[in-house]
Amino acid sequence: MKGISILWVDDEIDLLKPHIIFLETKGYSVETANNGNDAIEIVKDKTFDLIFLDENMPGLSGLETLARIKDIRYSTPVIMITKSEEEYIMDEAIGSKIDDYLIKPVNPKQILMAIKKIMDQKRLVSQKATSNYQAEFGNIGFMINDSMTSEQWVNTYKKLVFWELELEKTGGDGMEQVITMQKDDANKGFVRFIKNNYTDWFSGSNDDAPIMSHNVFQKKLFPLLQNDQKVVAFVVDNLRFDQWKTIEPLLSEYYNVQNEELFYGILPTSTQYARNAMFGGLMPAQIEKLHPELWVNEDEEGGKNQFEEELLHKQMQRLGIKNSVFYEKVQNIEKGRKIANNLPHILNHQLSVIVINFVDMLSHARTEMDMIKELAGDESAYRSLTQSWFEHSPFFELIKNLASKNIKVVFTTDHGTIRVNSPIKVAGDKNISTNLRYKQGKSLSYNKKEVFEVKNPESILLPRLNVSSSYIFAQNSDFIAYPNNFNHYVSYYKNTFQHGGVSLEEMLIPFVTLSPK
Repeated sequence: MKGISILWVDDEIDLLKPHIIFLETKGYSVETANNGNDAIEIVKDKTFDLIFLDENMPGLSGLETLARIKDIRYSTPVIMITKSEEEYIMDEAIGSKIDDYLIKPVNPKQILMAIKKIMDQKRLVSQKATSNYQAEFGNIGFMINDSMTSEQWVNTYKKLVFWELELEKTGGDGMEQVITMQKDDANKGFVRFIKNNYTDWFSGSNDDAPIMSHNVFQKKLFPLLQNDQKVVAFVVDNLRFDQWKTIEPLLSEYYNVQNEELFYGILPTSTQYARNAMFGGLMPAQIEKLHPELWVNEDEEGGKNQFEEELLHKQMQRLGIKNSVFYEKVQNIEKGRKIANNLPHILNHQLSVIVINFVDMLSHARTEMDMIKELAGDESAYRSLTQSWFEHSPFFELIKNLASKNIKVVFTTDHGTIRVNSPIKVAGDKNISTNLRYKQGKSLSYNKKEVFEVKNPESILLPRLNVSSSYIFAQNSDFIAYPNNFNHYVSYYKNTFQHGGVSLEEMLIPFVTLSPK
């Protein structure tokens, strides 16, 4: 504890001499002041690690002194010492950002524990988190090896995300690399699981099939509309589960999490396929067959997600759901503000679905722009940017207003994303699709061990562009590169966030129901 400096402010400072000597024997450096004005002058000239401040002093009171100190040294922790436990004093002190308080008379043990609580908290919490994760490491390893069902993989991924965020919050003492390694192992196991089971999920009446993109609205969203309950669903394109967990605390003042589930995004985990499946309540091949006017293939001109509202209405008609629907897609901040300011219009409908493209745009901007690459240099920074965007977005204000109107809110997405770092070579003709995590086309040349290949697209209800076309999906953190100009291609796309393939981050995605407090 050597090197920690303390300022102790009390009009009876001479009576506290034994406490000060006690702290100095423990290695603390203690300076004193017997009134608020002197304390303020000292703080102007010196920085302290911690300040003890008496609440009841003649002249400038403790609360007045606190406000002046915070103007000068806002981030310096302050522990207030008071004779009074009156509620209004505590409210004022806490509102003025005290870090702790003690009730007189205080003893040396109380003082020492208060200092440790403030100064040592982060280190102690970090050590505890590290030791807890180390104890849990083996159990997570068993979970990875034993995960044989879709539900078990959901539980495994939730556990990994929990520890990733815990270690990030507390510093983790270098354990971040260990959790990253464990996530990599989990993804390898998950890829094997998908290869062995994904096709079977579309073979008629398969009871083992999880909830997926094409039936999540039917099974999770529409049932919320019972008893005239109004619902606003935010479909945040490209929102991973870990990103949702960073947004969740911002909403806790206004909403309770009624239900937090992960469902399986379909392959390809890309907007064209997964989001159309969500809104249509059908797999892509079924949409192409039943509503050819609402499906645009990859080799055709035009936006691939321009008919979401029509697909949503078709799904609701097919299911006999007659509730009024408001739909809007937001691709810029100005459009977001207009929607947030149009609350009465939203309230006129029982179901409102708002598609938000910010996170997807952030992902693509990170690939194209050096500045965004710097800002979102790793997983932690990517989460932080997402949280910051949401906190300052018009949607946060909208959600606060919805809480006051007793409106249920749903947070979900169409797919996640993964940071890629390992290139694999795939060759094909000029007509193959351009996505880095999957390829569709004919005459594809690749190493079968490096991809999840689907020779028969109909087996997973995907459109076939021609008789010989097939799909391949990158797995783990791989990305697909062309043999021509290979090195340039790799250097450009390595360490970027991509989607379309097989990974926990892309396929296991949140569907969260929030109830207003």
